[in-house]
Amino acid sequence: MPQPVLDIVALRSLTAIADCGGFHRAAHSLALSQSAVSQHVRRLEKTLGSRVVEREGRGTRFTPEGRLLVEQARRILAVHDEAVRVLLDTEGDTVTIGSTEHAADQFLPRLTAAVQEVRPGCRVRFRIDRSARLVEAVERGSVDVAVYVTEAAATEGTPVGGLPLTWHATPGWAPPPAPSPVPLVAIEDPCAIRRRAIATLAAHGVAATVVGDAGYLAGVLDVARTGVGVALLAAVGPAPDGLSPYDGLPSVTPIPMSALARPGADPETVAAAFEAVRNLLRPAG
Repeated sequence: MPQPVLDIVALRSLTAIADCGGFHRAAHSLALSQSAVSQHVRRLEKTLGSRVVEREGRGTRFTPEGRLLVEQARRILAVHDEAVRVLLDTEGDTVTIGSTEHAADQFLPRLTAAVQEVRPGCRVRFRIDRSARLVEAVERGSVDVAVYVTEAAATEGTPVGGLPLTWHATPGWAPPPAPSPVPLVAIEDPCAIRRRAIATLAAHGVAATVVGDAGYLAGVLDVARTGVGVALLAAVGPAPDGLSPYDGLPSVTPIPMSALARPGADPETVAAAFEAVRNLLRPAG
């Protein structure tokens, strides 16, 4: 019996849904129709024999099988794209930018604009991954510039500012009365922001327990939207759909961010990218 094959194009659509927060935004980012993205998802579901994405009101929710598939899809796409770049070298003037999922929707557009301002006509590619894997990709040359959580990687890089963090929950959400622990939703370990959330509450004598986690940010948002708990998220840009800032818990200090460029990267491009991140993270006023 032939072994099932996962379609690369369909996997790219699936990760776009996770990164962009829905079918419509994913279609726009990929320059595809929404129906095409939906067909890609159905193709994956047929291959796996299970649902991976379900519509929930105006949003989307990944099933447990879907969350696992997104995590594996990121690895498959990273290896595939690196192989194409190395073996074919057909992309011309291309810059690959890496970012953690935290505030990627704010980092990536600004980094793209900064790079294209100093290199008009340059094609920009993206890689969203965990901090440690981004640093590894930069060091082996498959990512040109990456922005990541400093303490989540062994390489410190260049400090570019602190990422502000705020508690988010569904509108009207409230924690259970003490002494019941505060229910948290977070990215699965290892995650620096998860650790920051737990440590901050512990420092203020607030008991907490993780009631839901996921391997990537979109899964955390899906769980948080059910109202089962509160999530500590980047406070850059608008709040995610279905969630709003919650100020009933101790405030959290910004988490340090770093940027790293591959050896031999164009100095002007690197300087422009680093400054774009600093400008985004610079405190108001």
